Amino acid sequence: MKKISIVVPMYNEQEVAKECYKRINSVLSDLDKYSSEIIVVDDGSKDKTLEIMEEIAQNDKKVKVIAFSRNFGHQAAVTAGLKETTGDAVIIIDADMQDPPELIKDMIDLWEEGNDVVYAVRKTRRGESVFKVLSAKMFYKILYSLSDVEIPKDTGDFRLVDRKVVDVINSLPEHNKYLRGLFSWVGFKQKPLKYNREERFAGKTKYPFKKMLKLAYDGIISFSSKPLKLIGGIGLLSILMSFIILIYTICSYMFNWNNLVPGWASIMVSISFFAGVQLISIWIMSEYISRIYDESRNRPEYIIKKKINEKEE
Repeated sequence: MKKISIVVPMYNEQEVAKECYKRINSVLSDLDKYSSEIIVVDDGSKDKTLEIMEEIAQNDKKVKVIAFSRNFGHQAAVTAGLKETTGDAVIIIDADMQDPPELIKDMIDLWEEGNDVVYAVRKTRRGESVFKVLSAKMFYKILYSLSDVEIPKDTGDFRLVDRKVVDVINSLPEHNKYLRGLFSWVGFKQKPLKYNREERFAGKTKYPFKKMLKLAYDGIISFSSKPLKLIGGIGLLSILMSFIILIYTICSYMFNWNNLVPGWASIMVSISFFAGVQLISIWIMSEYISRIYDESRNRPEYIIKKKINEKEE
């Protein structure tokens, strides 16, 4: 009998934890041909999320709970969940129920047809602000144009992944994982599944603008070296601009245009422009260097405080 694993990262989700379990369990109960497990990763919640899931796990042994020692982030939580799975297929889903668990059946059907990765593509995004929708579209456009790997637009972490793909992802030693990009990078046969994203069941989003911004540059830095190449282009453009300013300044003196205070325009424009170019260049390079530094320290991506109903050996 094939086994289905569900990975659910949670952070301060006490309002939705029981509903999340109820709906996922209902879907799994209808899958008679498969055994199943639910891996819940508590990402250092400060509310009663862990208590609620511990109680559920005591009554349902297929629910396995991993608790972090502190908040390590969504991608670290998903990574930890993937490493604990034992299923032939693994489905990643957030706890807020914006991604409907009822789509799990459709994902499994596409998997049985021979697809190794079934990723959900959002047709609509209900209950989200105009700013969030527009910023998300802009991010995916930028990532798509900069990335060295073709990463599908309008996709999140909601997807089904075959065991062999999970094993490859688990074998990757890098930190600061951008899993959406890695699932595309590893290849294999992939299939989109379009759906309408629902409103959050309860509670508040755990992805404010600051975290969205971090996820965005994680994706760009992890999957593109084009920003580094862009620096060279900006450098050449800067040199060209400086020559144009120089020629314009010389001409103004030669032909007595008298539209410049002698020396002021060329100095100020040159200083401000080149200072900006240098600062942007240093910032981009520092992002890549910081990633190298993180890898060299070899610290774990997360620390597990406790496990409940550990996976079978």
